Amino acid sequence: MNASTPVAPSSSHATQSVRAGYALFILTLINLVNYLDRYIIAVALPEIQKDFGINDAQSGLLGTVFIIVFMLASPLGGFLGDRIPRRLLVAGGVILWSLATGASGLASSFTALLLARAVIGIGEAGYGAVAPSIISDLYPREQRTRMLSYFYIAIPVGSAMGYGLGGWLTQTYSWHAAFFAGGVPGLVLGTMAFFMPEPQRGAMDGPDAAVKLPFMEGLKGLGRNMAFWATTAGYTLMTFSIGGLAFWMPTYLVRERQLWLEHPGRVGLVFGAITAVAGLTGTVAGGWLGDKMDRKRAGGGLWLSGIGLLLAAPCMYLAVNLKDTTLTFAAIGVAQFLIFLNSGPINAAIVNCVPPAFRAFAMGLNVLCIHMLGDAISPTLIGQIADMSSLHAAIAINAVPVLLGGLALLVGARLFRDAVPRAQQQG
Repeated sequence: MNASTPVAPSSSHATQSVRAGYALFILTLINLVNYLDRYIIAVALPEIQKDFGINDAQSGLLGTVFIIVFMLASPLGGFLGDRIPRRLLVAGGVILWSLATGASGLASSFTALLLARAVIGIGEAGYGAVAPSIISDLYPREQRTRMLSYFYIAIPVGSAMGYGLGGWLTQTYSWHAAFFAGGVPGLVLGTMAFFMPEPQRGAMDGPDAAVKLPFMEGLKGLGRNMAFWATTAGYTLMTFSIGGLAFWMPTYLVRERQLWLEHPGRVGLVFGAITAVAGLTGTVAGGWLGDKMDRKRAGGGLWLSGIGLLLAAPCMYLAVNLKDTTLTFAAIGVAQFLIFLNSGPINAAIVNCVPPAFRAFAMGLNVLCIHMLGDAISPTLIGQIADMSSLHAAIAINAVPVLLGGLALLVGARLFRDAVPRAQQQG
C-alpha cells in the first residue's frame, strides 16, 4: 500500500483495538498464573513445615527469599524493558518462573525449595516491570486506570486460585503435586507471549513523546519527582502489610482459630473465595472510580486509594480480634475490597507521572522499593514476632502500616498535579 492510498479510520481503529485487547488478555492471564504460583506455598506451608521440620521464622524465609530476588532483579528488567522488545522479557520470564515452580515440587530439602523460590523471583522480574508500560502504550491516558485494573484483577483471582488449588491438591495428593500443577499454565502462556504485539513506546502520549531518554537524565528527573516517591511510599506500606497477611493468614486461621482442623485445606478454599470476590469487585470498582476521579481532578485516583487504605486499616485489626468466625471472614472481605481498590489507580499514577521512555525502569524501581521495605521483610518479621509472642499479635500489628500508607497516598495526590505536566514535557 503506497502513501496515497487512503485507510479507513474505522478499520484501522478496529485492528488496533483487537491487537491491544489480545495483548492485554495475554498479560492478564500471565499475571493470574503469577499470583497462583506465588500463593500455592502459603496454603501448603503447614505440610512443608511438617516434612522439613522448620519453624515459623524459617518458613517466612520462603516468602522473603523470593521477594528479595524479585525486587533486586526488577530494576534490571525495567532498564532492559526501556531498550529491547518487551515481549521477549515477558515470554522468557514466564517460562523461567514456571519451570522453577515445577521444580519446587521436586525439592527434597528446605535449601532446595529456597533455591527454587529464588529462581521464580528472577523469572517474575523479567515481566513485572514491563507489563504496565506495555499497557500504557496500548491505551490512552483516560482509559489507563480501567485497563490496568483489568490487568490487576488477576491478583485476587490468581491468589484465590493459588489458595484453593494449592489447598485441594495438598490435601488430596501432596504439596509436591500442587507445585507441579502450578507450573504448567505458564509454559503455554510464555510461548504465546512471543507472538504478542509490541507497541511503540509513548504511542498513546502524543506525537511529541520521546521514545528514548538518557538514563542519567531520566534518573535525575525521577529523583525530583515527589509524586512518584509519595505514591511509592504508600504502596510500600500497603505491600508490607498485605504481603505478611497473605502469607500467614491461612496458618493463623488453622492454628489459633482452630478452624476445620480435620480439613485444613478448607481454610485455603474459603480464604481464597473471599479473596477472589473481594479482590475482583474491589479492582473493577477501583478502575471505574479511578478513571472517573482522574477526570474530575489530577490525582483523583490516588485520593481514592488513600481513602481506601484509611478505611481498610480498622477492618484488618477487627479481622483478628472478632471472636465470631463469620464476622472475622466478613472483616477480611471488606478489608480486601478496600485494599484492592488501589490496584489500578496506584499503578496508573506511576506510569502517568513519569516520561514514556522511562516507565519500565520507574516501575522496576517501584517494585524494588515496595518489596525491599515491604513484603520482603514482613513474612519473616511476622514469623519472628509469632515465635516470641503469638501469631495473633503479629497479624494485628499489620493494621498500622495500612493506615500510614493511606496518609502517604493522600500526600501523593496533592503532589500529582505538578508531576504530570513535567512528565509530559520530558516525554
